[in-house]
Amino acid sequence: MVQTHAPTATAVPGALFTEGYVEADGFRIRYREAGQGEPLVSLHGAGGMKLYRSHELLAAQYRVIIFEVPGFGQSPANERSQSMPELALTMAQAVTNLDIERFNLMGNSFGGKLALWLAVQQPERIQALILVAPAAIRPEGGVPPQALSPEELMARLYAHPERQALLPPLDQAMRAKQQVLVRRVMGPARDEALESRLPGLNIPVLVVFGTLDRMIPPEMGRLYCEKLPNCHLVLVYDAAHEVDADRPEAFVSVASDFLQRHEAFLVSKQSGLIHP
Repeated sequence: MVQTHAPTATAVPGALFTEGYVEADGFRIRYREAGQGEPLVSLHGAGGMKLYRSHELLAAQYRVIIFEVPGFGQSPANERSQSMPELALTMAQAVTNLDIERFNLMGNSFGGKLALWLAVQQPERIQALILVAPAAIRPEGGVPPQALSPEELMARLYAHPERQALLPPLDQAMRAKQQVLVRRVMGPARDEALESRLPGLNIPVLVVFGTLDRMIPPEMGRLYCEKLPNCHLVLVYDAAHEVDADRPEAFVSVASDFLQRHEAFLVSKQSGLIHP
């Protein structure tokens, strides 16, 4: 196991997220970490690693580890990973190399499909799985994020983009590098190889969509509950694709209750609750 830490911190109010690197499958993988307690591993969306207030709130209860997938951010272009299953094995190895055996897992959008592949490959390691607007099941003919302008993308990702901290625009070379990787590994809108394994994934799963999601229709969430034996769906009012950024307090109240109580948490399988 090779692991390094640097004493830098991200600009997340009230929480110190340290930055570290871990070696896995020949990649040097960056991660951010804060908090103590049960590990909660987070896999980001196609736009790359982002830190939201929801991460800060979760770090008050859990050891939150946010990985930067190889090929995103400042990492070199990832020309090796050819599929989601392959990339999921790499991320599982990165968790192992941080001396973590069992953990809670959360994935957003692109990271939701990545997390789901990791879970079906190594279910014995996953305590509970949270899929935030997951891109594992998508409608045919949807507009890929890389086809949108930065302005249109912001309008689709967030219900209230004006509330989000201004981030420097992605360098064009970095954006292109990430898009090449996403196109290569994302797979079809309906991935039979993945969906055929979902009925056998008997771990607690929470699927969260925003009611205003314009990237993936929120009703797609019901398909996960039809295929997964222990799945719960929550729709968060007044939130778009980046649910945990638009409504961090509402998201964390549901997510943390689910992580603590699994099947006994506040929403039953039959519930159509929209969190206020």
